Amino acid sequence: MRLVDLNLPAVCDFSITNLCNAACALCGFARDKTLVGATRYVDVDAFARALPILHRRGIRYMTLQGGEPLVHPDIIRLVSQTARADISCAVITNGWFLPRFIDRLAAAGLDRVIVSIDSADPKEHERNRGLEGLHDRIAEGIARARAHGVPVQASVTVSRLVRYDELPERLQRLGFDDVAFSYPRREPLGSSSLVYGESDLVDLDRDELLAALDAISRLKKRLPVLNPRASLAEVARYVRGEPQRVPCIGGYKYFYLDWNLDIWRCEAWHEPLGSVFDFDRSPDQREPRNACMMGCYRNASMLMHAAVAGRDAVRSLRAGQVGAAVATLFRRSVAQSLLALAEELPKMRRLARRRQQTAAAAASRQRG
Repeated sequence: MRLVDLNLPAVCDFSITNLCNAACALCGFARDKTLVGATRYVDVDAFARALPILHRRGIRYMTLQGGEPLVHPDIIRLVSQTARADISCAVITNGWFLPRFIDRLAAAGLDRVIVSIDSADPKEHERNRGLEGLHDRIAEGIARARAHGVPVQASVTVSRLVRYDELPERLQRLGFDDVAFSYPRREPLGSSSLVYGESDLVDLDRDELLAALDAISRLKKRLPVLNPRASLAEVARYVRGEPQRVPCIGGYKYFYLDWNLDIWRCEAWHEPLGSVFDFDRSPDQREPRNACMMGCYRNASMLMHAAVAGRDAVRSLRAGQVGAAVATLFRRSVAQSLLALAEELPKMRRLARRRQQTAAAAASRQRG
């Protein structure tokens, strides 16, 4: 029987609906495209039954996404259920409905808001999203999230709309705590997810992608970028067709869950592992797979690689395989992972301090 490794937390991205109110050119979920089919919402009661299974499998971090997750009629319950299950819950949104829901989301236990940003130019961003007035709604939502002590992250997809030198001023003015970059795909993913689609905006050639990675690396001097340098270097090796050093943790410590409650190795995979209700019996997927450059999987794989290697080394020692344990720990990739962790720790501590300060201030206001 497989031993669930609860010492290493796992991550799950959860598409709770395929409906979206935006018309982004680079997304297959766009309201004016025909890829989505019939509108689907995850069943909230069924998800409640699935949560203990996800928790037993080690899921401790979950991001609710879509489509646009804030169009789900039971979004507050979904966040509340996730938080009560001792799973840190984030939401990634286009921001249109954020002012309407952020107060209740914060009260329900939301741990982080992630807002998609396409361009440093507000009007250009609104045109791509097909949502006039979106900039003001994002600004209002972020201000109220920060008042509740909820960290706010910008999510920027590498595209021809991004002017990297102009991003820091806009993101800081809006009040974002940090930013994470995702990397484009020219075709839909293999799973039920449609977060990427065909568009000239993301049809970047090799040199354009490498230039974008260099620009992201330079931005780290001007604002908190959550893509570790070691992860950016690994993606650059992928773009150049060079061997990868860090295996993807998709199917082992990172999963994708859809509105049908099917669990997938990742969003790029061609078939699900099965129903989430069979997840207890689903074996870990440890065979190396680096067939895409999805930013969330790449970053998490780099940050967790040293811990995974340490756990594997302990198992080798228990089996009397001392040489294997030493070889596992002294790979170059483990050193790169440790450097990536050291790079991210100050940002994590800064956010933790801000949460504590906001919570203390809120408690003081209630007493007054």
